[in-house]
Amino acid sequence: MKWLYIIAGIALFVKMLVIPNPAPDSSIPIVEAIVQDTGVPNAVSGIIFMNRLYDTIFEVVVFTIAILGANFLLANERPSCTIYQFTDQPSIVLARLGATISALVGIELAIRGHLSPGGGFAAGVAGGTAIGLVAITSSPEWMQAIYKRWHAATWEKVSVLVFIVLAVVTLAGVELPHGELGALVSGGVIPLLNILVAVKVALGSWAVILVFIRYRGLL
Repeated sequence: MKWLYIIAGIALFVKMLVIPNPAPDSSIPIVEAIVQDTGVPNAVSGIIFMNRLYDTIFEVVVFTIAILGANFLLANERPSCTIYQFTDQPSIVLARLGATISALVGIELAIRGHLSPGGGFAAGVAGGTAIGLVAITSSPEWMQAIYKRWHAATWEKVSVLVFIVLAVVTLAGVELPHGELGALVSGGVIPLLNILVAVKVALGSWAVILVFIRYRGLL
């Protein structure tokens, strides 16, 4: 995995040196220029996943390294004997209701993040919050079993690899059709990158939550 990140970094650096970016048109406002260039009404998503895609790639990589770091730092510690959770029924009901709402918000942000405020990172945080709320109302064994049954670790790695591949292809100048501005299926590759980041952040948060439950007894 680490060699893939190194190769991707070298390829991006070479591309940046060999293929210069065209100079922006200063005759129109910058926000309007970004919307026209990216094909999405949410200029923030356009900047994150197009104009500064270099930075976004390494932000995703940094998040991956943070997850690996949490596992590495706690690997030599003794698992906690006490797990702190909600036990009263009103707290459990409220936490699971909050998890449902947070999960729905996360899905909305991931799917429509290129049209309205939101995006992949915000969607991933909402998804991680939903998982955390479920974790403090469920048994650790059940959470671990679901994590393995759904192959969450594998999907997390796949989402990172696909994101890097799509990002490199986009930076090389190959873009999907933008479609109609404001439509759900529009913006070229940006909606796909939004969803991949959301999956990555949510599943990565799940992995960190399981680590802290095991070795700290709480989130």
